Amino acid sequence: MSLTTILSTATSGLIAAQTGIRTVSDNVANANTPGYVRKAINQTSLVTRGVGAGVNVEGITRVVDQYLQSASLTAGSSAGSANALSEMLDRAQGLFGDPSSDSSFFGGLDQALATFAALADDPASSLQRSQSLSALQTFFDDSKRITSSLVQIRQEADTRINSNVNRANDLLAQIAQLNIDIRHAKVGGADSSGSENIQSQLIDKLSTLVNVQTQQSSGGGVVIRTQDGMLLADEQAGTLAYQSSGTAAGFLTVKPANGGGQVFDGTFSGGEIVGLLQARNKEIPGVLAQLNEFTAGAAREINRAHNASSSVPAPASLTGRNTGLDLPTAVTGFAGKTTIALLNASGVLQNRVDIDFTAGTMSLNGGATSAFTPAIFLATLNGQLGVNGAASFSGGALTVAATTGGVAIQDDATTPATKAGLGFSQFLGMNDLIRSATYPANTGLASTDAHGFTAGQVVTFRLSLPSGARVRDVNVTIPAGTTMANLLSTMNATGTGVAPYGQFSLDANGRMSFASSTTPPASLSVVTDNTSRGVGGPSLSSFFGLGTSNLVSAASGYTLDSVVYQDPTKMAVAHLDLGVTAGAPSLAVGDGRGAGALAAIGDSLSGFGAAGGLPAANMTLSRYAAEFAGSLGRNSAAADNAKTSATSVQSEADTRRTSYEGVNMDEELIRLTTYQQAFNASARLIQAVNDLYDTLLKVV
Repeated sequence: MSLTTILSTATSGLIAAQTGIRTVSDNVANANTPGYVRKAINQTSLVTRGVGAGVNVEGITRVVDQYLQSASLTAGSSAGSANALSEMLDRAQGLFGDPSSDSSFFGGLDQALATFAALADDPASSLQRSQSLSALQTFFDDSKRITSSLVQIRQEADTRINSNVNRANDLLAQIAQLNIDIRHAKVGGADSSGSENIQSQLIDKLSTLVNVQTQQSSGGGVVIRTQDGMLLADEQAGTLAYQSSGTAAGFLTVKPANGGGQVFDGTFSGGEIVGLLQARNKEIPGVLAQLNEFTAGAAREINRAHNASSSVPAPASLTGRNTGLDLPTAVTGFAGKTTIALLNASGVLQNRVDIDFTAGTMSLNGGATSAFTPAIFLATLNGQLGVNGAASFSGGALTVAATTGGVAIQDDATTPATKAGLGFSQFLGMNDLIRSATYPANTGLASTDAHGFTAGQVVTFRLSLPSGARVRDVNVTIPAGTTMANLLSTMNATGTGVAPYGQFSLDANGRMSFASSTTPPASLSVVTDNTSRGVGGPSLSSFFGLGTSNLVSAASGYTLDSVVYQDPTKMAVAHLDLGVTAGAPSLAVGDGRGAGALAAIGDSLSGFGAAGGLPAANMTLSRYAAEFAGSLGRNSAAADNAKTSATSVQSEADTRRTSYEGVNMDEELIRLTTYQQAFNASARLIQAVNDLYDTLLKVV
C-alpha cells in the first residue's frame, strides 16, 4: 500500500469523524427542542481494486421508525376528533342544566304542571291562572333558548371547521414546498434533516386536523394521501373545501394534487375537523330532534287537555291551526263521535250538533240525522248549525262560530272521535293553548290518501355521512300517482329515490321518517324543495318536517296562544257537561277539571318518534323526559370516555416515538467518544505518514 493511499484513507476517516462529531453536537444542542429528531451518519467502506481505501459518508439521516410515526399520527387524529366531539357534547348537555334540579329545563315543565294542580283547586283565581301561563311560557321560552344555543354551537362548529380547513390547506402547501427543498438538498448532497424535521412537525399538526397516510418518497420528502388514496401533497398540494352555508351545509370536499382540478367528496375518519363535523351533522341535530320530540310531546298533551276543556264563558268562535290539508282530507280517517255545542253567556246549552264519523251522520239536538261524506262535511255542518252558527275553512284551518253566545267541542266519552291518535278538536287545533307555525308531525295521512303535491315538481335530498362526506344527492320528482303509497314508492325507488341508502316510511299517525341503511348511518338534508301541497300550500319537506332546518323551526316555534296569554280568563279549565238537566249550565265557573287534566299530562301515554338515538315508543311525558336526560348524559359521558382513552393512547404513542427518535445524552456521549477516538486515530495515521515522508526525503 502506498503512502498516498494511506494518507487518503486517514483523511477520509478524519472527515467522517468530523461529520460524526458535528452530528452529535447538533443532537446534543437540540436535545430539548420540540419535534427534533436525532441524526445519524451513514458510513460505507471505500474499496479500490479489492483493497480498503478508507470510509465514505453517504449522508446524514434522521433516526425515525415508520410504524411508530404512523401510530403517533393515527393516535393524534383520534385524539383530535374525540376532543372536539366531547367538548361540543359537554356544552350541549350543559344547556339543559342538572336534571335533578328544579331550575333545569326538565324541572321547568314540572313546575308548570304543579301550578296547574294548584289552579285545579282554585279555578276562579286570576292570579293562579297567570302563574300557570307564566310557568308554561317560561318552559317553552327555555326550549327556544336551548334551540338557539344548539344552533349557535353548530354555527361555531362551522366557523372552526372553516378555520381548520384553511390551516390544513396552509400545512399541505408548506409540506409540498418542503418536499421540493428536501429533494434539491439530497441531489446536492446537503443535509436536509432540518427541513425534514420541520416537515415532520407540520405533518403532526395536519394529523390533528384530519387523518392522513404518509409514505416516504425515494427522492426524499413524503407523499401525503387520504385514507382512500387521494393525493394531498407531493411537490404540489391538494386543497380541502367546506360548505358552511345553505340548507345542505356540513359538506367537505377535496381537490387532489393530481386530480386535474376535479373535486371529490371528503373521506376522512379522524382529526378535529371530523370531530366537529360529527358534532355538527349528527350529535347536535340528534339533541335537537330529541328536544323537539319532547317539546312537541308536551305541547301535544297540553293541547289534548285544553281541547277537551272550555273557558267559561265559552268563546264566541274557535279557529283551528293550519293543518296543511284541505278539509275533505282533514276529516277523512276520523272514527267515533264528537259534539259541537252552542251555549249562552251563562253556560247553558242552546244547540248541539252531534257528529258520528263512523256512521257518517250529523244531527241537530238529537233530531233526524243527515248523512255526509268528507267532500260535503262543511256544507252538511253549516246546514245543521243553521241560523245558530256558521263554519268555514280557509288556509288549512277550520272555524266554528256561534251566532250568539259561545261554542265548545267535546268528543264522546265512550267512543271519542279520533284520528292519528288525536281527538277532533285537537287534530284541527280548534282550542290549542300551545301554538306553532310549523306543521304537526302527525299529519293523519294514510298510504291510501291523496298526497296532494303537484306531479312533476322536484325536491332534492342530500345523503351524507357524519364526517361530511356526501353519499348521494337524490332528485325526487312528484309522481303522477296521487296516493301517499305512490309518493313513498317513488321516494324509495332506486334511481328516483333514496334506495339503497335508506328508506322513507309513514306510520299509523301519518308521521313520515327516514331511516338510513348505510354504515355509518347517513343523515338526510334538503338541498332544494320546489314542491307545494295544492296551490300555495306547504312544501313536502316542511309539511313532513324533513331536514335539520325544519327541525330547528319546529323546536323553537312553540308559543302560548296570544288571546289566552293576554286574558287568562279565556284559559280552558272547565269540562263541558252535556248530561245536565235542561236549563242547567253545562259550563260552570268553579269547574277545575280541565286544569286537573293539564296537571296530569306528565302521566298520560303519548307517542314519540325516533329521535337522536332514542327509538319510537309510547310512554308518558315524564318517562320521555327521563329518557331524554339520560341520553344526553350517556352521550356526553361516552364522548368524554372516548376522549380520555384517545388522549392516553396518543400519549403512549408519542412517548414511544419520542424515546426512539429523541436524543439520549448517554448514547450521544458514547458516539462522541467513538468519533473523537476515530478522529485521533486518523490524525495519528496522518502524522505517521508525514513522518515517513520526512524520513524518505532525508534518505534521498
